[in-house]
Amino acid sequence: MAAPVWSTACPDWERRIVARKSLVPMPPLFPDYAAHALNVFGSLRMVDATGSPLMKDTVRPWVTDFVGAIFGAYDHESGRRLITEFYLLISKKNGKSTIAAGVMLTALILNWRPSGEFIILAPTKEIADNSYLPIRDMINADDELKEMFQVQDHIRTVTHRVLKATLKVVAADSETVSGKKAIGVFIDEHWLFGKKATAAAMLREATGGLASRPEGFIIYATTQADDPPAGVFKDKLMYARKVRDGAVVNPRFLPVLYEFPKRMLERNEHRELENAYVTNPNWGLSVDIQFITTTYEQALEAGEEEVRGFLAKHLNVEIGLALRSDRWAGADFWERQATCPGLTLDQLIDRCEVIDIGIDGGGLDDLLGLAVVGRDAETREWLAWTRAWAHPSVLERRKAEASRFRDFAKDGDLVLVEQIGDDVAELAGIVASVYGSGLLDKIGMDPSGVGAILDALVELEVPEDLVVGISQGWKLGGAIKTAERKLAEGTLVHGGQALLTWCVGNAKVEPRGNAILITKQASGSAKIDPLMALFDAVSLMALNPEALSAPGIHSLDLY
Repeated sequence: MAAPVWSTACPDWERRIVARKSLVPMPPLFPDYAAHALNVFGSLRMVDATGSPLMKDTVRPWVTDFVGAIFGAYDHESGRRLITEFYLLISKKNGKSTIAAGVMLTALILNWRPSGEFIILAPTKEIADNSYLPIRDMINADDELKEMFQVQDHIRTVTHRVLKATLKVVAADSETVSGKKAIGVFIDEHWLFGKKATAAAMLREATGGLASRPEGFIIYATTQADDPPAGVFKDKLMYARKVRDGAVVNPRFLPVLYEFPKRMLERNEHRELENAYVTNPNWGLSVDIQFITTTYEQALEAGEEEVRGFLAKHLNVEIGLALRSDRWAGADFWERQATCPGLTLDQLIDRCEVIDIGIDGGGLDDLLGLAVVGRDAETREWLAWTRAWAHPSVLERRKAEASRFRDFAKDGDLVLVEQIGDDVAELAGIVASVYGSGLLDKIGMDPSGVGAILDALVELEVPEDLVVGISQGWKLGGAIKTAERKLAEGTLVHGGQALLTWCVGNAKVEPRGNAILITKQASGSAKIDPLMALFDAVSLMALNPEALSAPGIHSLDLY
């Protein structure tokens, strides 16, 4: 039979989600098989719910729509599944683990392949148990299923007694997934895999078996991350949004994303609990309204850091900037001031009448940070652009941040150099280009780290007398306060570079007498070198350098 024509895009999702309509944009491709699978799924018993009801008597329509789409994509006649990847982004407490248990047990019941393998892959043992225990209880609550399956708690595995097909719940932190030939893979709490440096390879191993299993599928299910998204989670979430919005056409990938429409976020309507239903389709069912209300009130009392954590986990609001209790005051205004999205160095040069540069870092365990701050010839705003360099050895020393560093490298904000010295050479090349525009006022850096950089600048004929030593420690407090005041006033703007935003979130303030310090020691292992470079540049721009040229004639087609 000819393959049906369909689209998995849902371009009107914003209207649908506010109106409590389905986010699955089309009916099941094979409705008869979907109905058969939903009958099996609905007959499973939800033991941990009051009265142990059947799934069909307790789940809401959004669940049956999603489950129907998964099984309804299977062509029973050809043995091929036409939609093979599914992505569910949903707030905490909406029954995600129970859905995982029901879907994967249903898949095992309907499986026809001898010795077939099904896997639920969770990032930790605790999360693995959240899916395994409902599976075990569903089987033990049904005499027919108890006769059909052998349950082995110690290895979290269910085995079909006749076909020898298995459903195994695997904790990625303690068990291997290499060599698996899985038919179906359910990846739980995908956001946590984004924090694992080895996650991409692990997921390739877990899902590689689908190449020889035409009936196979992958389901990703996750809440939003409690930090800015990173790694495999960020990549897949961005891709899912593009498919949902129709920017990427992939009829084999179905995204179902419960998140707030942009206009509601811009109006701060996501902070009003009357709108919590938008990302909680189980609002009032498995999501207890009183509990959420009390938790939100407690977060409001604790401060913005706790509020953002609450919004991320219970309302699926993506964190762009981690605001800690000991944060730099300027961080509160940072995201608001990203008014020049995608700002390039070339654009900055074209708009500005004078430019100052700051440089910081460069050790083997550091980033080498460059910040360019220009004064707009028309608005007098200060425009900021940054770049950083690192040797790949940093990825080994900072494995917890390796996936994030690779994201920054993809963005072009971080350059991973193969040879020590290449970073200084590239930095010097950018400084020389700014100098060539005729707009460079001064170059500020820590006096203790100027050697190799100064040599590279002199070699490119950048005058040595333009380099100024910027005292660090408490003496940098004036620049720190100037930057935060400029942000609060709305006169320091930037392009929203993810690397610099991350550094701003990492910055920790340490009071010292009447002064404040933001130092690498206070911030611990978290990197802030590009931000320190920004403070160096701000300290020079605060001296109100004379305009060196009119705007609009210095476009150099730079970075």
